Order: sequence, then structure tokens, then C-alpha cells
Amino acid sequence: MKKKWMSMLLVGAMVVSLAGCGGNGGNDTPADASPSTTPAASGAPESQAPSESTGADVSGKTVVFIPKLTGNAFFESANNGAQEYSKGWGFTVDYQGSPNAAVADQVNVINSAIVSGADAICVSSVDATGLDAALTEAKEAGLTVVTWDSDVSDTARTLMVSQGTPDLLGKMLVDMGVDSLTNRGKDPKADTIKYCWHYSQATVADQNSWQVAGEAYIKENFPNWENVAPDNYYSEQDAEKAVSIGASILEAHPDIDLIICNDSTALPGQCKAAQNKGLTQSDVTITGFASPMSIKDYCDAGVIEQWGLWDCGVQGAMGCYLAAYLAAGNEVHVGDKINIPEIGEVEVMPNDCLVEGAATADVNNGVVLLPERTVFNKDNMNDYNF
Repeated sequence: MKKKWMSMLLVGAMVVSLAGCGGNGGNDTPADASPSTTPAASGAPESQAPSESTGADVSGKTVVFIPKLTGNAFFESANNGAQEYSKGWGFTVDYQGSPNAAVADQVNVINSAIVSGADAICVSSVDATGLDAALTEAKEAGLTVVTWDSDVSDTARTLMVSQGTPDLLGKMLVDMGVDSLTNRGKDPKADTIKYCWHYSQATVADQNSWQVAGEAYIKENFPNWENVAPDNYYSEQDAEKAVSIGASILEAHPDIDLIICNDSTALPGQCKAAQNKGLTQSDVTITGFASPMSIKDYCDAGVIEQWGLWDCGVQGAMGCYLAAYLAAGNEVHVGDKINIPEIGEVEVMPNDCLVEGAATADVNNGVVLLPERTVFNKDNMNDYNF
């Protein structure tokens, strides 16, 4: 199955269609939250024009697909998407993980992939640097390494498939809270809003970068707000701990206005803690990132008004495809356009679109962004099956 490079299109033109999902019904985030805000530096260097060569065939490759943890709705949905798409692409996605979100567990899977004869690894890391040594060994053993959802050091992988820049996602998290606060009669611009962040842990690169960007956005636009826990609350992607940490937040801060959960385990746990205490969206605003299926019951119960995410099935599929694509011997450079069959065209961007000041290698290194995110509420949550 041959693929051709496509050129001269914008990243935002990519069409996303996950098998089995309902239409988005126009509920995607506004245009000002699209990847079009990416810095102009994403263009190809003058010395390297975007490639238009025909890519080598990905069929027959094996990609070990590693989540942060198994049993979580976000990662299981990502695997469902990767499995569905890979059938048409003709390569194998081997989903391997642990129910524990731990560096040691992911290292064990990486080491197993090396000895198994796999062609590539596509991993969502539980730690920003904790997998670097193991992934470097995998690269030295001849495996292609791609990350998705949560990154490692850019020298330890080739491409990163990201859900968006920190500024984009940090702003989205805060704006969902602002909208819900306004709907319950608060004035986010004038009132002293007491808030905190609840997510997995500070060493998870993506979630931490969203929190940092969100804090900067709050300080600039809502100077009256008060962070009641500047060190944040962490529940280590443990479902039971997410509930207990959520309960401790509500106990320690009974007058808290807003809790932002930028983690797909923390958000349902925080909702459950509020429900256990008999609180609703009229008492405290809870928002964050999680799959619609994992939160819809809390929305139906009036615990939460709105939350967000992106199509994790497409993201997982994209990560696995790009891993197989590079494992097949294809080379990419910043500014190149890659046509992913059944999904659309993506552009390779520099690493500094995610991490300020980050360098990008000349070949097979950079970032690919998803083109859109979605805000869920009771009006559209049943349109999705992940």
C-alpha cells in the first residue's frame, strides 16, 4: 500500500473520522483554539523544502502501543481506535501495559518490546524523563520510538503526537471553568474565585505544562482569583486515590469555587467525591479532561456541567501509524506533510511548539498536532462512544 506525500495544505484542514463515533455536531472548540495559533516557526527550514516523495509501505510492521495504564477509558478508547484503523493499514498494533501508572512497569513493557522483535514503540509516558534510558536502548536496538498524549525528552523519541500546545490546552481548561462559573451566577472577572488543580503528578509532562500555562492565563486575565493549593493536588492516576484526594479538597476548602482536573482519572474521581458529599454544579464548579463516557453519568446527575477532550481514538491511531511509517524507512523533516490514510494530512512541526527553546533534529524529529478539541455537555455527550 503506497502513500504519497501531500503538500501546500494547512494542518487545520485535516479531517477526523473515528469509526463508530457520532458526528461532532459543531461542538468543537472555537477557531481561536485551533492549531492555527502555532508559531510561524513551524514552517520548513529554508534549506529543506517539504518532501513530496512516495512513502515506503507500512504493511507488515508491528507497533507496541503502550498506555500510561490499562483499564482507563481514555487509553482503552485510544487502543480501540488504533486497532480499528490499523486493520486497513495492514500492520499489527500490540497493546501492552500495566494497570499501574508507574515508570518501572512501562520500562518492563519497553524491554519486552525490544526482545520481541517489534518494529516500533508508541508510548504515552507517565514521567517526562523516566523512560528516556529505556527508549534510547530501544532506538539503539533498531526500534522506532514515537510518543503520544504525554512526551519524553525529545532526544529519546522521533515524533510526538500531541493533543495541542500547552497554551491552547491550559486556556481551554480555564475557559471551561469560567463559562460554568458564569452560568451559576459568578462574575469571574470581578469575584475572588477560589480554585485549585487536581491531576496525576507533576512529573507528567503534558498535564504539568497545561497547568503552568493555565496559571499564566489566570494571572493575566483573572488577577482576583486565589489558588488555595499552589502546590496542586495529585492522585497519581489511581482511581481510588482520585476519589479520596477529591474528598480531601472539598473537606479542606468547603468554600472552593472551581476545581480543574487536567487528568482523565482525576476528573471522574473528583466528580465522585462531590457526589458522595451531596454537592452539585450549583455548589462547586468541576471541569477538566476526560472521555465523555466516563463523565456522562455525573453530568446527568448534575454534578458537572462541561468538560473537554479530543478524539483519543484518532490520536492513538495517528501515533501508531507514524511509528510504522518511520519504521518502514521513511524520513521526515520539519515542514513535511504526511498523508495518513482515512484520517488526513498532518504537518511535522518543531519541538519548540510544545517546549519553549527545545531544539529539533534535522531528520525524524518533531511534533504532530491534532487539529481540534471538543467541549462536552449534556447536549452532545451522547453523540460519542468513547
